Amino acid sequence: METIVTTRRITKRTALALAVAVLATTGTATVAGAGPGGGRSGALAGYYGQRLDWQSCQQDGSDDVGRALDQAGASCAPVSVPIDYDRPGRGAMTVWISRITATGTAHRIGPLVLNLGGPGIPALGSVVDAAAAMGATGARFDLIGMDVRFTGRSTPVDCDWPSTWIPRSAGADRASFDRMVALSVDLAHRCAARFRQPLRNASTVNAARDMDIVRAALGERSVSFLGYSYGSYLGAKFAQLFPRRTNRIVLDSAIDPADPGIHVRGDNGPVREAALLEWETWAAAHDPDYHLGTSQAAVSALIDHIYRTAADRPLRIGRYRVDDTVVPALLVNPLSDDGDASNDQLARFVRTLADALAGQTVQPTPDLDDAIAGILTGRNSQFHSGQTAISCADQPVPRDIEWYWRDIQRRRTAAPLFGGLNLVSPCAFWPARPVPPVSVSSPAPALIVHADGDINATAELNQAMHRALTGSRMITLDHVRTHGVYLFRGATCVDDSVNAYLDTGVLPPADRHCVE
Repeated sequence: METIVTTRRITKRTALALAVAVLATTGTATVAGAGPGGGRSGALAGYYGQRLDWQSCQQDGSDDVGRALDQAGASCAPVSVPIDYDRPGRGAMTVWISRITATGTAHRIGPLVLNLGGPGIPALGSVVDAAAAMGATGARFDLIGMDVRFTGRSTPVDCDWPSTWIPRSAGADRASFDRMVALSVDLAHRCAARFRQPLRNASTVNAARDMDIVRAALGERSVSFLGYSYGSYLGAKFAQLFPRRTNRIVLDSAIDPADPGIHVRGDNGPVREAALLEWETWAAAHDPDYHLGTSQAAVSALIDHIYRTAADRPLRIGRYRVDDTVVPALLVNPLSDDGDASNDQLARFVRTLADALAGQTVQPTPDLDDAIAGILTGRNSQFHSGQTAISCADQPVPRDIEWYWRDIQRRRTAAPLFGGLNLVSPCAFWPARPVPPVSVSSPAPALIVHADGDINATAELNQAMHRALTGSRMITLDHVRTHGVYLFRGATCVDDSVNAYLDTGVLPPADRHCVE
């Protein structure tokens, strides 16, 4: 996810990757470090006892992220971790971290690890934006960006995918569904051919264990954590595995720890349909600007016509052919926020699709080109490969193709357009079995933040995380549809409350609601 910095907040350019997280896990486990720095004996002793080699972050002249980190005064370091924690003596891999140190020692709290979700959104560069947006609160922490294993700089997986399944739809009919099944089979086989052995080790449990090695390498007894979307799952896993090594925990736009990610069981289709209806009403009120219809019903009919026509005759958008598996995907990301910029972006997307439907020769605007290319080309192969590897390593999914077809028909009853987003993923054909499960059920103190209208991490999912972390408190931003609230939305009530917790370590006495 790219971000830009303002004096008040971090502003999202795209929230697409934040909408996806890993699958659920079950079972229980608790692991705690030992010794003054939380070190270990035995096969992991070397990992826990390593010293970090802090260095310049920029790798070459084209490394814009590294350049920005260096300019902000950050340093970067490689951390050695086991490929397989069950067999730590059989090989190591490298996880990279970045750090902007606290501005003084008198009020220093300790390290704060950042995760932007995805899973797999690179986090090294996030410390620059966080330092600018968090102000005096951020200055009390050593801000740590960590690219989780098999993503970003951390021994990345790239299966050389020519396109992606995220966030594709199963489409309008069985033919489209079958095309997506074939795509997922091909993507899984590409990964199996290149990275059979490491795939099982991409789990969130292992990423949490990596975090504890990072903690020890930093020489710290505990770490704080700020995680968004899938990142909330990583933070919850760390708290479950290492309860005595956690300090402040903030989980923003949290997901259900029993069903995060692909949502084999959960269903946010109806919430997305409701958001689309709300936007259609907005578009009708702005018909003089976009000419999509003078009523909500008219705008809805246009979108349905685009979707169903694309199933038989893909729309020509510049160099792309956009079919019914792509149309819903293009609508979801702008719907993830209800600001004027997102409403305008969605209106422009639909206007271009409507012009193509009418037979006009159209070229995509830069943002539409970016959205389509992210789905139909291999531009984001590395990111989506790592993202899928994490998802598939965390929990098995049904492998019966007909189960998915029946499930989609059920979902479409309440969500005709977005019910098909629960398509067959490459995990149904993945060669590596998931790691043993670890459930989240912990009294660890944590602050959960969400917007009540979030169409990705819905209120139901946030409440599930709240119940799993019995010592948590929740702050709800009412009457807002956004994914990623703290620092991203610019909601003073939320930002002040989170900063107060990070400053003091004291949770609010009770759950609370905020309004803009």
